[in-house]
Amino acid sequence: MPGFGRVTSFSSLFLWLNLVSVGAAFAQSVELPATITLHVGFPAGGPADTTARLIGERLGKSTGANVVVLNRPGAGATLAAGGVAQMEPDGANLLLVSSGHAGAATLYGNLKFDTIRSFTPIVSVAQSPVIVLVPKVSPYKTLAELVDAAKKSPGMLKYGTSGGATLPALTAALLRKQVGYDALAVAYRGSGPANIDLLAGVLDFNYDTVSGAVGLLASGDARGLAVTSKKRIAAAPGVPTVGEAINIDFDVTGWFGLLGPARMPEGLVARLNSEVNAALKDAGFRAKLAKLGMEPMGGTPAEFEALLVRETERWGSVIRELGLKPQ
Repeated sequence: MPGFGRVTSFSSLFLWLNLVSVGAAFAQSVELPATITLHVGFPAGGPADTTARLIGERLGKSTGANVVVLNRPGAGATLAAGGVAQMEPDGANLLLVSSGHAGAATLYGNLKFDTIRSFTPIVSVAQSPVIVLVPKVSPYKTLAELVDAAKKSPGMLKYGTSGGATLPALTAALLRKQVGYDALAVAYRGSGPANIDLLAGVLDFNYDTVSGAVGLLASGDARGLAVTSKKRIAAAPGVPTVGEAINIDFDVTGWFGLLGPARMPEGLVARLNSEVNAALKDAGFRAKLAKLGMEPMGGTPAEFEALLVRETERWGSVIRELGLKPQ
């Protein structure tokens, strides 16, 4: 009987490998539209835009499709999301979302789309924590010094925010609540414009994803006071975590993912998922992500959907608890 068990195991393994092979072959046989528009709810130059262009370039090379990145910033990225939600599920229009997408349903109570049910999950792309930035000439050398100054002069220090349910904005509100300091939030349409004003001295500090800040850190134009992940990251090993900097329990990591309109055919989803996962396994592509301060994710559409559900519950709870409103 033991021998029978081994045969059954090997037979099952062979069958599973066969099914995987057939599934992969089927996915590759599905034709994609000649032109794919990748919608981004943030302006050019920011981390979402950069991520979208990396994915678009790779998809174009691997599939032969003409991939166009369309920036449509505004309302915490819900303008772009709402547009894609109404489009045909033929693969011609896709949406690159950030983790802020998970908080939009709670923050904007009058959305004309459902942040989960109005879309087809395709794949998780990459993740990156938030970083607290100051210009190189800032007198604040540590996060503790910045927090202390903000507490001593409530509402006097200014920081940039993309507003809405964007991760830097949610992170700023969460940290402000947990630490108990007060600062003036200045609204911008994305991290790029906010960082320009940071360097110009208009802002005292800023919250951005590491992927949006790596250029400033590399040039020395800005300094990172803390990252919001549990552990230090390879892209900025000299920057302490929030927990290390001010001795609190804090953990926020952002992500990017790819969605399509609801009811996309399984074959299209499988093909796109396969293409992006192949890119995320490629050493050259992973190196490009690393230079942007991002770690590859990947996985199945079901895994991305589960992430969306978890994050929607988490950030919905945070938004309600803090009483956040659209800016």
